[in-house]
Amino acid sequence: MKDHPATAHPPLPAYDDAERVARAEAFRDHMASRRTVRDYSDRPVPRAVVEAAILTAGGAPSGANHQPWFFAVIESPETRRRVREAAEAEERDFYETKAPQEWLDALAPLGTDPDKSFLETAPILIAVFAQRRGGPRPGDRKKNYYVTESVGIATGLLIAALHDAGLATLTHTPAPMGFLAEICGRPDDEKPFLLLVAGHPAEDATVPVAALDKKPLDLIAAWV
Repeated sequence: MKDHPATAHPPLPAYDDAERVARAEAFRDHMASRRTVRDYSDRPVPRAVVEAAILTAGGAPSGANHQPWFFAVIESPETRRRVREAAEAEERDFYETKAPQEWLDALAPLGTDPDKSFLETAPILIAVFAQRRGGPRPGDRKKNYYVTESVGIATGLLIAALHDAGLATLTHTPAPMGFLAEICGRPDDEKPFLLLVAGHPAEDATVPVAALDKKPLDLIAAWV
């Protein structure tokens, strides 16, 4: 193996096994309270919260450490309105002509429809982009690897960080999403990955009962 620069691994907390179990279970319970929210207040969110959450996401593992993601934070009411209009146009087409009946049947218990008013009400939209080329340093134009996997992991950390800060989120994936690149002024070699809505739930916000049905451990994991 070739020599390469390295640094010492930072020390991990010296928990005993009981503490590790307790912390893992506490985090499990905390994240179990996360809900996808479609009804938002227009109450502002401090920029420092969003910046810290994005930096958390930016620390995710990635192929060759190329960090193939970009987070465009959409705050202005005018831009949020443009996003809503473009997304609703795609959604109407989806519900009326594109979606097979099986897909529509799967969505029915969640009560989704072409109305995406939350895109204009919520104070923060984060458009997540996946970069085909880049690298860890400014100006890099290297081929990126495991882009979808890397951006997915980073997005998961972003959602967890925002939840930990007491904010609700929603992942929105209109198809196609090319309008996001145009609105956010992103280059052609970046592909919209998803649109993350973030903010405070409205006082009368509800969650579909069907969304609370989560698979038990024996259906999502096995020890082999």
